[in-house]
Amino acid sequence: MTAAGWPEEETDDPPALGGRWRRLLAAVGRRLAALAEAEGERWVLWLPVAFGAGVSLYFGLRQEPERWIGAVAVGGCLLLVLAVRRWFAVAGAAMALLMLASGFLVAQLHTVHMAAPVLNRSIAGATVTGRVMAVERRPRATRITLREVSVSRLASEQMPAALRIRLSDRYPAPAPGSVVRLRATLLPPMAPAEPGAFDFQRRAWFMGLGGTGFATGAPELVEAPPVTGWSTVAIAFERARGAIAERVAAAIGDPVEASVTTALLNGEEFGIPEATMDDFRNSGLAHLLSISGLHVGIAAGILFYVVRALLAAVPYVALRWPIKKIAALFGILSALAYTMLVGAPLPTVRSVLMTGMAMGAIMLDRHPLSMRLVAFAGLVTVAMDPEGMLGPSFQMSFAAVVALIAAFERGSVRLAEWRRDAGWLVRGLFYVGGILLTSVVATLATLPFSLFHFQQIAFYGVLSNLIAIPITSFWVMPWSLIAYALLPFGLEAPALIAMNWGDRAVIWTAEFFGRLPWASLTVTAMPAEGFAVLVLGGIWLCIWRQRWRWLGMLPILAGLASPMLAVRPDVLVAGDGSVTAVRLPDGRLSASVKGGGRVAETWRERDGERSAADPWPAAGGWSEGERSLSCDALGCLYRVGGKTVALPRLSDALDEDCGAVDAVVTAAVARRCRAEFVADRWALRHEGAHALTVTTDGIRLETVRGVRGDRPWTGGR
Repeated sequence: MTAAGWPEEETDDPPALGGRWRRLLAAVGRRLAALAEAEGERWVLWLPVAFGAGVSLYFGLRQEPERWIGAVAVGGCLLLVLAVRRWFAVAGAAMALLMLASGFLVAQLHTVHMAAPVLNRSIAGATVTGRVMAVERRPRATRITLREVSVSRLASEQMPAALRIRLSDRYPAPAPGSVVRLRATLLPPMAPAEPGAFDFQRRAWFMGLGGTGFATGAPELVEAPPVTGWSTVAIAFERARGAIAERVAAAIGDPVEASVTTALLNGEEFGIPEATMDDFRNSGLAHLLSISGLHVGIAAGILFYVVRALLAAVPYVALRWPIKKIAALFGILSALAYTMLVGAPLPTVRSVLMTGMAMGAIMLDRHPLSMRLVAFAGLVTVAMDPEGMLGPSFQMSFAAVVALIAAFERGSVRLAEWRRDAGWLVRGLFYVGGILLTSVVATLATLPFSLFHFQQIAFYGVLSNLIAIPITSFWVMPWSLIAYALLPFGLEAPALIAMNWGDRAVIWTAEFFGRLPWASLTVTAMPAEGFAVLVLGGIWLCIWRQRWRWLGMLPILAGLASPMLAVRPDVLVAGDGSVTAVRLPDGRLSASVKGGGRVAETWRERDGERSAADPWPAAGGWSEGERSLSCDALGCLYRVGGKTVALPRLSDALDEDCGAVDAVVTAAVARRCRAEFVADRWALRHEGAHALTVTTDGIRLETVRGVRGDRPWTGGR
């Protein structure tokens, strides 16, 4: 015993335990320091990630920040970098903060740059005049984009920069560059169907689109001065896309095959029938119809090898000229031309940047494939279109490329050693294995983004791609380049027919796998928080090379599991009050009207449901467990979890319902209603779509405005 009366072994244990903890922490610190040092040059790859995080931070705000905030943040971070430049680790952290602030500033400046009037109400019977800048050929309709717009019932300061109008197929489509006058019903860009759903209003703001609508009569040509400047080039390529579509339709009789061939030649997916698009989605082949890295890379690669082979066939040229670098230059030019022909969508811009840098690396005798190349392409692409970073097109294309390069970095040396002395049979097996590995890696990399944006998984994607990608690479794309070369001379028909043979095989593959049992599975929408955690885990896994990269699997698995923890609303109300839905005992949604339009379709997709449940009854109802619905001529009462929600059809029922229920949902005005939660015409107009969820603590109400806040593109809700 000690003088204090404590046993000696008890007084000795705490210091020993503390010493063990200190030694353990020191060992962990040394190990982390060794891993960080071993990663070396990989740290710089986090700078574009920080830039993207700054963009996400800006778009995640609920209020528009003051214009000086981004510039002050960049200036402060720049001063910090200069102050700590002598300390490498601290300077790296300061540089990451600078990139974060730079992404925030670029997104803020882009928002200011794209500012233009947006319709805030519907306008029926308006006379619209504008110049046709784009023509989208669709089944049974044509959609045109008008700029230099004049609307009869709008003041000049309210005039949108652009409008998108739908024309019936009864009327001939106007030529790009022409000025037309037509009667139309105009609509503001559609708000999200529910809190957290896709925000077309935001996308329209950054497209410069001030409204949409449909024509109620034939367009009339108007005399106007010709276009000038860059618009001349844009219209020329738009006319070329139209000419390609006409030539394909003339050469290929089957409209489905013609629409797929057209999509691969000019980037127009709009003409493909919805049933065929469903087959491509369910089979995991939809990426073949969306012009991206695969098509640009093949187009540039084919021309690269053809030019190199032709130059090598001339001994004088082959011995004296740098034919590989000349071929790389032709590859860059072909990628640029192809990008302009297909309309320069965001994935294609990313692809042409990467292709240009890869060909540039060949011209500079550098390695053409590297993670730094992808990082730089991502940085430039996000700087060009910050809002596009939030869309599936950007995210899925970059996820696939980053994952493929990360896999290539791990196994390229070993595979090269195996191939060096292999015969033709083994090389063929290597090619098939390469396609299989590429399909597996790309499918796994894009799966989380498909879950988040489309709530869908394609189970046979690897098998379908194993068939469709070689056909596209070795048959379809070479014939497409030959068709391009023959188009100016009117001799393209044989090449288009030959190309269509490959397209027919791809369509058959999509139909076969897309219609198999369990071809695809729909799931509940992934929460935004789970998606963010998953993306960070994937970035961690792909950037690092040491063993600690596998720690990224933990947030990936957590993100994939997040849809199972998501609680979907019990009552959903459209922003205009046109449709309401309540949750049935089996978990599906039942809408107030049959079908419910695009809004109800979005609700079902985010629920992971393929088909609609029966609508509410005109009278009567159902009761099962804690849920029940009872309806009469005045409206319905929905009960769940001990709470009652009134759904009056007529305003006559408001006086009785408001004092006896917990929530009221109506398209009428109910300002004096005493219920705890009221979603009436006024609330829907100012707050957007409503979502009510019954919890153990009561009713939780979310609105579109409450989730996304007040931003320049929200139109007040």
